[in-house]
Amino acid sequence: MERYVKIEDISDGKRYKSNDMAKLGCNECEGCSECCHNVGESIILDPWDVYMLETNLSCGFEGLLGKYLELKVFQGVILPYLLLDEKEGCHFLNEEGRCSIHGFRPGFCRLFPLGRIYENGSFSYFLQTQECKKERRTKVKISKWLGIPNLSSYEKFICEWHYLVKDVQELAKQMEGQGLKEWNLYLLQAFFAAPYEERDFYMQFGKRYEEARKRLDS
Repeated sequence: MERYVKIEDISDGKRYKSNDMAKLGCNECEGCSECCHNVGESIILDPWDVYMLETNLSCGFEGLLGKYLELKVFQGVILPYLLLDEKEGCHFLNEEGRCSIHGFRPGFCRLFPLGRIYENGSFSYFLQTQECKKERRTKVKISKWLGIPNLSSYEKFICEWHYLVKDVQELAKQMEGQGLKEWNLYLLQAFFAAPYEERDFYMQFGKRYEEARKRLDS
């Protein structure tokens, strides 16, 4: 979820890269799941998130909708959000309050309490200093904290997806009615509903991304 605030007001003012160390370690949360509750509509899922859920839960996009995900409009573009339970908690928390999908949890969850700041066609990480309830945290390399194999490919994907969505949101300001509906249907079908094979996700995404860029250019 995007936030339009001064980075100095919510962070230590530093910008980090994946090889940098940051104060993230919290002894595996020690049973705390505060960040998995009352998150509102902040957890927007991207194609990699949905691909990981589909692959590990052995169900398609339609099988996730209504049970774990819901579709909402964000700045003119329809995107999948994580659906919370009736107590405003994550559906994937088990009875002990632990994440039952920790190995394939969404990127937003892996990131916390980090955030991303997008600038000049790229992004950096920043540490949110007021979000996590744990006060004593140890330094951890960001790449280890994220725990994502082939991180450089993942970061390239994150960047391409972010700026693609931003460009479509700008286009949405100029469109209405049928034209905007067709673009939303295209994005949902091309990047979420159409299944990815269980091989190189990034290569498959790249082909769909190039096609979307061609459509935008035209």
